[in-house]
Amino acid sequence: MTSTTSTASPGHDGAAASATGSGAQEAGTAPDFLLSASGLHKTYGSTAALDGAGFAIRPGEIVAVMGPSGSGKSTLLHCLAGIVPPDAGTVTYRGQELSAMSDAERSALRRSDFGFVFQFGQLVPELTCLENASLPLRLAGFGRKEAESRAGAWLERLEVEDVRRKRPGEVSGGQGQRVAVARALASGPRVLFADEPTGALDSLNGERVMQLLTESARETRAAVVLVTHESRVAAYSDREVVVRDGRARSMAGAL
Repeated sequence: MTSTTSTASPGHDGAAASATGSGAQEAGTAPDFLLSASGLHKTYGSTAALDGAGFAIRPGEIVAVMGPSGSGKSTLLHCLAGIVPPDAGTVTYRGQELSAMSDAERSALRRSDFGFVFQFGQLVPELTCLENASLPLRLAGFGRKEAESRAGAWLERLEVEDVRRKRPGEVSGGQGQRVAVARALASGPRVLFADEPTGALDSLNGERVMQLLTESARETRAAVVLVTHESRVAAYSDREVVVRDGRARSMAGAL
């Protein structure tokens, strides 16, 4: 089977690069890409979740990964983040191939360089919102005072400083998701992975979360891999990549 991969440059320079077969490897490893992948294959049982998918993103770029349910878009995100190893293909971050790292090194990378926002926030219910937001910093070795100071600043920026002492069960869905965004950004990630970040919110709260998430990411020059099936959420991105039948295709119209 011949696999097809495509990559495109961000909207701000107005250029697109696309390739098939071995050419995608060259495009995906260009020096100005922060994170790239080429020829990704991942199978679960008899189901091919990824079938030669490629991807690339530059610092400060927001890329929406779209596709129908079961298309492989979440699997692509998990491979890019080093959570799930692909069966074949390469994922390269800042010139280093993730598959060449040990499990401990990949875990450390996710703590130091990657941030995550999931559909339901996944906050720890026993901790306060401030403790949740500061948790990645504590795991990275920061003292409690410094970690909570940094996290508190992000809670304030994301307009939820008033819930810092409350537990997740005591706040609204929109507030909880903003706390999750603060947690993801507090450690200063180079790449933010957002998997359906507004999927559990009403349209008003979803819009506000996306506004604050994208504004904050652009301020810090974090790249954002945004998995969504909603066009209104994808509209916040610089570029769209559609995953269908395990393959990724950049949409020229989003440039």
